[in-house]
Amino acid sequence: MTNDPFVDYVPVPVQSAASGPLSGLTLGVKDLYDVVGYPTGCGHPLKREQSGIASSSASVVQRLLDAGARFVGKTHTDEIAYSLNGENVHYGTPINPAAPDRIPGGSSSGSASATAGRRVDIGLGSDTGGSVRIPASYCGLFGIRTTHGAIPLDGTMPLAPSFDTAGWFARDATTMQRVGEVLLPSAPMASIHRLIVADDAFEMLAPDRSAVFRPALTALERKFDGAEHRAIAPGGFARGLDAFRVHQGYEIWQTHGAWVTRFRPSFGPGIAERFAWTATISEKQFAQAASVRADVAAELSAILTPGTAIVMPSSPDIAARLNTPTAEFEMFRNQALSLLCLAGLARLPQVSIPGLTFDDCPIGISVVGARGQDMALLSLAGQIAPLLS
Repeated sequence: MTNDPFVDYVPVPVQSAASGPLSGLTLGVKDLYDVVGYPTGCGHPLKREQSGIASSSASVVQRLLDAGARFVGKTHTDEIAYSLNGENVHYGTPINPAAPDRIPGGSSSGSASATAGRRVDIGLGSDTGGSVRIPASYCGLFGIRTTHGAIPLDGTMPLAPSFDTAGWFARDATTMQRVGEVLLPSAPMASIHRLIVADDAFEMLAPDRSAVFRPALTALERKFDGAEHRAIAPGGFARGLDAFRVHQGYEIWQTHGAWVTRFRPSFGPGIAERFAWTATISEKQFAQAASVRADVAAELSAILTPGTAIVMPSSPDIAARLNTPTAEFEMFRNQALSLLCLAGLARLPQVSIPGLTFDDCPIGISVVGARGQDMALLSLAGQIAPLLS
């Protein structure tokens, strides 16, 4: 067991371009992505054993290497990426450098830990249900969930394909934008000039947590000449959460059910129960969830007119303490997913921005934009960050 963010693979040299837009920056890669010369362990010993050695890198990794980023190592992930806490029963918990007695968040835990600990400049992660946004919030980092489908995921272990996205961490907004210019489709970048504060999202938080955000929201209103306050989940957050859990769970079983049934892998607390539940989801339940998903996407699309971004918490709380009981954490997981699931259901980009704290622990504020507004959100994040310190 270790608190090191890197997987204990035998180091293999990985070539990168001698120069390029990311020259001088170091890179850690979540162990869901193929990296030439390495296994792809996916956070589970059996997957690692069955993996073999990658003969080529996932295209998203290769693009970073071709842009001059220097590969440092593969980073830990939760088992099959099906968790939000970063504690792996097989490999341990990567340290949260911003709060060492607390979890780093998962499933991109290793990449977040390595970035926050200054072991790398860029931490490549993935985000299906919040696996970049939560660790970014907990570890005091910038982190992005990209528009679904904007970055190809070939050479990457899928979890729930219609939710899976690439994402990354950095300690500063400039690095976030440099990476975005390499990975995201080139298109004219529309500026964001209208902010909507998601009042119902902030109302979900405990009063003392919600109070942390008030000065930031006041500063945002001054800088952006006012902001509209409104609810973004008119049908309630529970509606979206239920649809997300069922839709995602159904896809996860379609993706991994045959492997789980055949090999009966050992999973840790929480993950074992979730996999068992995914096997019970019926096609009728999936169809109902898909219908709600379409409704949620339409509602958010109507709000996110061109040049608009939603401001909301990245997480309902600071990171939980290490070894929090599973039942307690599952309650928090559902609360967190109530916030996180909206961008996933609607396939939208979301950027978590650091700078706020509660009890000396980081908590992120985030911006959500329309599909394809990833670079505009990264630019907006760079404008917002100075207002938080």
